[in-house]
Amino acid sequence: MIYASVSGAVVAALAAGEKGSAKGQAWQKLYNPNEDEAGCLASLSSSGGGLDRAQVDYWLAARLHHTLIPRHWEVLNAKYSSTKARKLQGIAAIIPLIASPAPALFIHKAVTAWAIPKMKGAKRKGPESVMVEIPLEVDDSRREKLVSSAIAAGKSERARIEALDQELIILPDSFYNMNNWDPDAAPEPTRYRWRAGIKEKLDGMIKDALVEVRAILEAEKLLGKEAA
Repeated sequence: MIYASVSGAVVAALAAGEKGSAKGQAWQKLYNPNEDEAGCLASLSSSGGGLDRAQVDYWLAARLHHTLIPRHWEVLNAKYSSTKARKLQGIAAIIPLIASPAPALFIHKAVTAWAIPKMKGAKRKGPESVMVEIPLEVDDSRREKLVSSAIAAGKSERARIEALDQELIILPDSFYNMNNWDPDAAPEPTRYRWRAGIKEKLDGMIKDALVEVRAILEAEKLLGKEAA
């Protein structure tokens, strides 16, 4: 067992695939549809005999990309991708698939709001200062090294958080106001009905996609028995 849940497996796989693409790694070659699937996965065993989790994440990303139908692959990226560009690509890909009597702008806004829920709280901030304990008996040279090391660690942590926030999509509160979704100002009950219908279709797409992912995970014995 590698993954505790189907959605957790999807998040890990998409993150691995995105990380591999950023580094120029041939992660998609880890899965060859013309080879025996179990043998391909078994080749990822670590020196201790168990499966290498990082490699399994890459393998699963490639497997999903190769085997899922486009709408399932795109809706998973729209909902679960941690990379801004890939998430937006997924959203753009599934918008034309939504059949609704709502205007195009309304559909676009509703799908985007579904994929990027309104966030609570402000963005994370990196450290603005550092604290370091320096023994009184430490000489000046050692003291300077301790201070420099603490400052470097603080800057590194701030850079890490800022890098994560660059991929975080935060939409303004006004985006989630349905009054801004329909230029024709349809009655409120109509707009709520449109939004509910669009959400139902999107939730159905995600459910179908996760069913396919579960089948893959269970076939490869990668999913915990208690996974939801």
